[in-house]
Amino acid sequence: MRLFLRNVVIVAYDLAAAALAWVLAYWLRFNLDIPSSYFHGMLSGLAWVAPLHAGVFLSLGVFRGMWRYVSVKDLQRIVLAVVLAAALVGAGVFMFQLADVPRSVLILQPLLLVMAMGGARFAYRAWHEHQLYGSVHLEGEPVLILGAGDAAVMLLRELKRSEEWRVVGLLDDEAGKHGRSIDGVPVLGGLGDVADHAARLQLKHVIIAMPSASAGVRRRAAESAAAAGLMVLTVPAIDDLLSDRVSISQLRKVELEDLLGREPIRLDDDGLQHLLTGRRVLVTGAGGSIGSELCRQVARYAPSQLVFFEQSEFALYNVEQEFVAQFPDIRIACVVGDVKDEACLAAAFAMHRPEVVFHAAAYKHVPLMENENAWAAVRNNVLGTWCVARAAMAAGVEKFVMVSTDKAVNPTNVMGASKRLAEMVCQTLQADSRDTHFVTVRFGNVLGSSGSVIPRFREQIARGGPVTVTHPDIIRYFMLIPEAAQLVLQAGLMGQGGEIFVLDMGEPVRIVDLARDMIRLSGYTEEEIRIVFTGLRPGEKLYEELLADGEQTLPTPHPKLRIARAQAAFSAAGLEELRTWLEAAPMDQRAVKRQLARLVPEYQPNGSD
Repeated sequence: MRLFLRNVVIVAYDLAAAALAWVLAYWLRFNLDIPSSYFHGMLSGLAWVAPLHAGVFLSLGVFRGMWRYVSVKDLQRIVLAVVLAAALVGAGVFMFQLADVPRSVLILQPLLLVMAMGGARFAYRAWHEHQLYGSVHLEGEPVLILGAGDAAVMLLRELKRSEEWRVVGLLDDEAGKHGRSIDGVPVLGGLGDVADHAARLQLKHVIIAMPSASAGVRRRAAESAAAAGLMVLTVPAIDDLLSDRVSISQLRKVELEDLLGREPIRLDDDGLQHLLTGRRVLVTGAGGSIGSELCRQVARYAPSQLVFFEQSEFALYNVEQEFVAQFPDIRIACVVGDVKDEACLAAAFAMHRPEVVFHAAAYKHVPLMENENAWAAVRNNVLGTWCVARAAMAAGVEKFVMVSTDKAVNPTNVMGASKRLAEMVCQTLQADSRDTHFVTVRFGNVLGSSGSVIPRFREQIARGGPVTVTHPDIIRYFMLIPEAAQLVLQAGLMGQGGEIFVLDMGEPVRIVDLARDMIRLSGYTEEEIRIVFTGLRPGEKLYEELLADGEQTLPTPHPKLRIARAQAAFSAAGLEELRTWLEAAPMDQRAVKRQLARLVPEYQPNGSD
């Protein structure tokens, strides 16, 4: 009933405005004194002008707009409706030769009507927002917003509903905005001025509201704010905002991933649909950080079935529960199994008949795999790859994509040497495979993956420090988990068999710089959370390489992928010798490293950089 009455009031107001604008146009035309000869024409005109406007307004949906949320789009609709109604009125006047309707009235009336209808709506919205949010400007924690674009405007409006924040200014690098105001809040200067304004206004927080800006711009803004001792918050990612998964006001702390994020990857969606849509896909190591993200990315292309192959029951349970909740339309199968178990693999491949396989299962923690677990690392990473590859060949799998690592290049540790051996196995098997195309993808460290440095730094900071870094000059390549998974899919699509794809990892990052960034972003100084250098661990390099000496790279159609042409592969006799070794009884780490050095010429067990 209340909604009905509100709609009646809106319709009545707009029709009254149309009638009043008609009368007022006459009144202005004749300098506030309407001659009696035109007075009858004015009144008789109301009898058909008002209903005509009502019909036009109804057909164009003018009455459907909510005044409290009126926008420029609503104003555009009003102008269109008024102009159309004015045109129809003018056509009627000329068609019926109504001499008592002056032409100037036909111009004045729509102008007055637009002002009456639009002005009332915007005045009501301003009054309503003042009623809701008017007192917030005097309360709440003062904060600066970095950015003065559409996201900042949306955030300003949202924050008016909160008593927690009071926006005192905006900063943006677009010089044309400096000195102006948005929704009553001034644009004080550029992003580089954050320290000066924060000190002058005695601020503790800033909010980065530039979700569509480049990663470099967001990083510079966050680093400037953190260096000024401010707590840095940010708005959700632009994809989440556009999909309505979150609100612009759902602020969170800036994480290191935000600073190291890179430009979005452009995938060949048509090609990936051909590779994955309606196909049966199996992912080994599906419960791990890379494997589970591969599953998420594959799910976007609607496979007919997605098979999770995972040794850890708990990890498999977690990814299963996630997919039941997030991807209910994807048919999944969960297989608990070891990639070294040929019987288990054969049963899984026979039952589910995968057409595409992504092999992400691996032991990857360098220090843990270096000594006591060297034999376990070799068997899992090499024999496991071999067993999955043979199962794929026997089942007629079309594409087999193995996830490798930059540590396979001139390896100095067991983990890297084992992954290089796995690459060589895939290259050798390709020579004897007609149906299955083996593709290898190398990339560096992935932010936030299990066992990576970032979660360890977070834990150390949460405990009050110190943050431990092995060496002040150690550098690594980093990328985000979704980016890595997307490029694995793209490489799998492009690979024809036998290639080793190298991902564009961007610029290397000093680990000590990551530690400093995380300390600042957590609201501490290096005096409060110390950085301690502990020395290189067994098998650890100062830097990682993506290409080995003597390898040639070729460009691909994708700007972030190149092909490495590795030289080494096994003969049939060498492959059989490798198989015999991998199936032998457990051996000590020295024997394992001696054999690795013989099989992988570039491996330097005790090398350090």
